[in-house]
Amino acid sequence: MTLSIQFYTLLAMIGMGSGFGAALDTYSRFLKRSERKRWIVFIHDFLFWIIQGLLIFYVLFLVNEGELRFYLFLALFCGFAAYQALFKGVYQHFLEFLIRLVVKLTRFITNSVHMLIFLPIKWVLVSILAIAVGLGKFALALLKWAGKIVLFILNIFWKPIKWMLTFIWNLMPVFVTKNVGKFYNKGKGILLKIKNSISRTLNGWRNKKK
Repeated sequence: MTLSIQFYTLLAMIGMGSGFGAALDTYSRFLKRSERKRWIVFIHDFLFWIIQGLLIFYVLFLVNEGELRFYLFLALFCGFAAYQALFKGVYQHFLEFLIRLVVKLTRFITNSVHMLIFLPIKWVLVSILAIAVGLGKFALALLKWAGKIVLFILNIFWKPIKWMLTFIWNLMPVFVTKNVGKFYNKGKGILLKIKNSISRTLNGWRNKKK
């Protein structure tokens, strides 16, 4: 390994040590150990150390094709110590600022979507439903009013027709009225039987369903 490669490797490991310190602070900020169960903390810690180890080895592989030296561990430790002494406070303040910024942006986007998309759609649907209900009530009232008018008109025309039919009925011979009366009673009896049969059938189906 040439001196230039050794120098680049040393700088890379110092940078990775500082990056590890920043990653550790970020990980601790979001993990909240006191609020997690131990087995969850253990799994997260295991994955964190595995990922950090792979990242360090990947950078080392890019710089000197993965050739490991003892002084590289010292370089990692020096980078970590430099971060703790010089950059930790600044990074933690920056991290908190970044978290607050992301939270505010998320709330702003959520409120904007709620105000610009959800509420207009909601009010449009409510308005359409209100208009439909109003039109339905108006149509029902109109039908009732028209029905009353039709019944009134039929009642006006039915009275003279009824009087004429009654007059004609009274002029008919007795044997005709008796035969008509018998036919009417038979037809009424047949219809009543059909109605009772349908009612029994429907009641039987209902009882079976229960």
